[in-house]
Amino acid sequence: MEVGAMLHMNGGVGETSYAMNSLFQHRVILMTLPVIEEAISELCSASFPGALLAMADLGCSSGTNALLVAPELLKAVSRMCGELGYHLPEFQIFLNDLSGNDFNTVFRFTERFQKEYLRRLNHEQQQIFSVFFNGVTGSFYDRLFPTNSLHLVHSSYSLHWLSQVPPGLEGENKGNIYMASSSPESVLEAYYEQFQRDFFSFLSCRSRELVVGGRMVLTFLGRRSEDRASRECCYLWELLSIVLNQMASSGTIDQEKLDSFNIPQYTPSPTEVEAQVVKQGSFAINRLEVSTVSWDQASCNSTTADELSHENVGRDMAKCMRAVAEPLLVSQFGSSGEEVIDEIFRRYAAVISERMAKEKPQVVNVIVSLTNCRF
Repeated sequence: MEVGAMLHMNGGVGETSYAMNSLFQHRVILMTLPVIEEAISELCSASFPGALLAMADLGCSSGTNALLVAPELLKAVSRMCGELGYHLPEFQIFLNDLSGNDFNTVFRFTERFQKEYLRRLNHEQQQIFSVFFNGVTGSFYDRLFPTNSLHLVHSSYSLHWLSQVPPGLEGENKGNIYMASSSPESVLEAYYEQFQRDFFSFLSCRSRELVVGGRMVLTFLGRRSEDRASRECCYLWELLSIVLNQMASSGTIDQEKLDSFNIPQYTPSPTEVEAQVVKQGSFAINRLEVSTVSWDQASCNSTTADELSHENVGRDMAKCMRAVAEPLLVSQFGSSGEEVIDEIFRRYAAVISERMAKEKPQVVNVIVSLTNCRF
């Protein structure tokens, strides 16, 4: 099943929007900024891009997270130009996602970003500062840009999404909506094979679009373990599956629709990421790291134990997941109505809160920094 039409985050800036419920993803990007800054510095030191520096953020989604990396690029390059006596290049920043993404919200934020950034510059700097934002729709598993047109590619929390639900899962993964300990080995293998095809295609496309020596920094939801059904990567979906199965048992949602529902995602280990990079052959690995983030990072800055209560964390993580998963659920169970979606995430928040009271679950991230060496 192709996922292009239904795989997007909740748009707008409302209560259930991704823009208002993506603090967790925001914090992950902030954690990876040192790796991004290193890639930018090494890119410019090895071969300064010249009059134009082009960057693409792939799977940008909507909200301010789409613009977290751009200022780091501008600051780092401006600093190096000052140190080396170079003229400041023009910047072209491509924001990419599938066609269902809320680009209107993204570009409202870009206008504000440009005005705020210009205010930080003196008059002379303002006269030479040029940054151009462009929206690019399409799958990053296909070609998106002309050959040798990019210097830097960034993608965070996007590449674990697959181009499609792996073929052959129909009726094979009943009781689960994702990889789980009870999933047959054939299901786990189908997910892995789809990841291999997709990531190989991604690397092949980017190797043509990036200049030789161009850099990529990619952050996946992942796992440390080689167990594909490890709780490190599957726990949040496992808890949502519990809720959906309860609601199917009571007749609130359709059992047949649930049995055919599988999340188009694969959370790789560092070994699996490295294997595809080596197999594709165009990129050198500069860094391959793992980091962890506690679920409570989905909650806003807190200073008291009450503010970080299990109930609050459960509520905020459920909101975060709703902003991500609601379009998929609506596509599958759409006829059930918005009140059913509300009930799903009310119960989901309660289940997460219950687990948080007993455990300290974490999300695992896999970060890889690459240099394009295709020739």
